[in-house]
Amino acid sequence: MAAPASSPSSAPAPVPASPEVVVSVRGLTKVFKDFWGRPRARAVDNVDFDVRRGEVFGLLGPNGSGKSTTVKMLLGLLYPTRGQIAVFGESPRHVQTKARIGYLPEESYLYRYLDSRETLNFFGNLFHLERNDRDQRAEQLLAMVGLDQTRTRTVGEFSKGMQRRIGLAQALINDPDLVILDEPTAGLDPIGCREIKDLIIALAKRGKTVILSSHLLSDVEDVCDRVVIYYGGKIQALGTLRELLAKPDTLRITTPVLPRPTLERVLELIRKDAGGGEVRVDNPTQNLESYFLEVVEQAKRAAQPTSGAQSGAQVAEYLRAGVETTPTPDKLLEKLTLPAAPATAAAPPPSAPAVVDEQKLESLTRAEPPRAEQPATTAAAAAAADLAQADAKLSSLLGPKENDPGQP
Repeated sequence: MAAPASSPSSAPAPVPASPEVVVSVRGLTKVFKDFWGRPRARAVDNVDFDVRRGEVFGLLGPNGSGKSTTVKMLLGLLYPTRGQIAVFGESPRHVQTKARIGYLPEESYLYRYLDSRETLNFFGNLFHLERNDRDQRAEQLLAMVGLDQTRTRTVGEFSKGMQRRIGLAQALINDPDLVILDEPTAGLDPIGCREIKDLIIALAKRGKTVILSSHLLSDVEDVCDRVVIYYGGKIQALGTLRELLAKPDTLRITTPVLPRPTLERVLELIRKDAGGGEVRVDNPTQNLESYFLEVVEQAKRAAQPTSGAQSGAQVAEYLRAGVETTPTPDKLLEKLTLPAAPATAAAPPPSAPAVVDEQKLESLTRAEPPRAEQPATTAAAAAAADLAQADAKLSSLLGPKENDPGQP
């Protein structure tokens, strides 16, 4: 969703950036003032960071820490009090720059009386897409977010999770190079959450840049390459997840199940060298999300009916056009996004000379004796007995009940 552009004279000067740096922020500060121009709140305070091409960058922090204000300044919806922002080397208020951005706000501001297809057609019109392109992209996006079976329902009838799905589709209608997602999995069921996370990873592998703001830290941990943690408008931590989450003073050893004597010998050696440190042995467990998805997949294979949103088929074709990548084995959606390789016809093996079985050929050509027909009297008698039993049961149901004051 794009914001109206302002005059070029009011825009801050762009920051020189490397071609691989999509977003560059230097000394970013935002102070909100009251009616009399007095400082009321310092929402963002002297922030510096870069976001590179093909990266999933997480914005984390408690409520009121400055995340949403930063996003609005990146979109050109707010002026910074001080500092500079460059998006694709230009001011975020540059009109052509806005056309390369897709935005999913925390609340989906959609027209409730439009259906899914009309909603995507409306947003495609804002980007001046041709009618054929709008129609093709709408079809692919509705299939991708699992709403192709509900296209006749108006958006006002959608649940919150379904509104998030159509909101994500509208954020991708212009094939953006930078996608900014604010709480993209809010209101989604675990299946939808997993699909959105797989989609984010697939977009990043195709050179798209994703900025993700979320309070669900498990989602951020699954998809983000680097994160920044805000508090009080300042950056408190910045780096890759491996750098921030690793505990260098602790090791984890994973082995198959060992015999008890072997385990005791191993623990004895570890305790001897560990001194007074804690040594613990337990069984690894899968997380609840993995177990939930496994149960639902079993129900799907059993053809259980559902009237809700369906699983998305694959990433829209126009979002992955012209990009060659190798699928990750554990990402189903990633494997589905790649075009199928043309099958190479194998050379037929040398055929052995045909051997004719004369006896079998003679048995097939021999006339088969006529089958004895089932006597019609037996079938008729069984049908009459069934009919008499049904009449008796019907009569007992329709007859007057004993001791019923309402019966004559």
